[in-house]
Amino acid sequence: MLQVEKLIKDYSTGFFGRKTRVLKEVSFSVEKGEIFGFIGPNGAGKTTTFKSILNFVSITEGKITINGKPNIDNDLKTYIGYLPESPYFYDYLTGEELLSYMGNLHGVEKDILRERIDELLEKVNMAHARKVQLRKYSKGMLQRIGVAQALINDPEFLILDEPMSGLDPIGRREIRDLILEQKKKGKTILLSSHILSDVESLCDRVGVILNGVVVKVGALSDLYREINSDYELLLNCKRADVDKVVKTENISIDERAGFIVLRFDENKKKEVVNKILESEIEMISLYPLRKSLEGIFEEEARKKEKIEN
Repeated sequence: MLQVEKLIKDYSTGFFGRKTRVLKEVSFSVEKGEIFGFIGPNGAGKTTTFKSILNFVSITEGKITINGKPNIDNDLKTYIGYLPESPYFYDYLTGEELLSYMGNLHGVEKDILRERIDELLEKVNMAHARKVQLRKYSKGMLQRIGVAQALINDPEFLILDEPMSGLDPIGRREIRDLILEQKKKGKTILLSSHILSDVESLCDRVGVILNGVVVKVGALSDLYREINSDYELLLNCKRADVDKVVKTENISIDERAGFIVLRFDENKKKEVVNKILESEIEMISLYPLRKSLEGIFEEEARKKEKIEN
């Protein structure tokens, strides 16, 4: 559905128009029917990438195609839905009027549009506020109506920039369910989110971007296999007993509920466990800590810092 090849974006900044490179040969693809998570810290280049894909900003170099067509093809807009990171709508419109306006922009037929508005207001739990002006909406309500307007033309390709922003836990669950419903219909979805647990529960694949560079792309299961797991070992003993048996460098030691807890990475597991088994220390449990996208961020950031230094 989407192919981004060696995308470069420069901005002119300052009085003398100094060039600042925001995107540095960004490359990734999104397959039809999948949910692709584009993740990274603030300022990494996620929103600029989305705006480049949508042709909202001109690109410096590179190539972007959507469904085999150049992204500058205006016909593509008829089957793309977009939710910006900080949506701003005409605040004198009501929720119903906004959806009607967006539907008309997309050329949705009048009879279909009326049904579509009713359906989407129910799906995002905003039917009660359909006649309320947007200026009276809370942040969460604006986010819900923003998701609804992105779906008004029943798009084949959805681009959602921080779709969970400003939502309470119930709202996040409802929007997650709505996104998964779109996938079941065969839609393709590209999204970003700072709530990494939502990315983990939704996405088939992810791309990790740091400082304008895509450093990882792949299925979550594959990326997790590349991260060393941390382990926690629970012991029934005194701290002094551990110091006699195990070299505690690169090992975190804590006391919890009367037990000693050792925390270490996968490289230390065999050494530490063997030492404890050879001693008289009582071992209560050993378990791996859950791998997460935070681990991918930390590991890739460390690698990038080493290269730059």
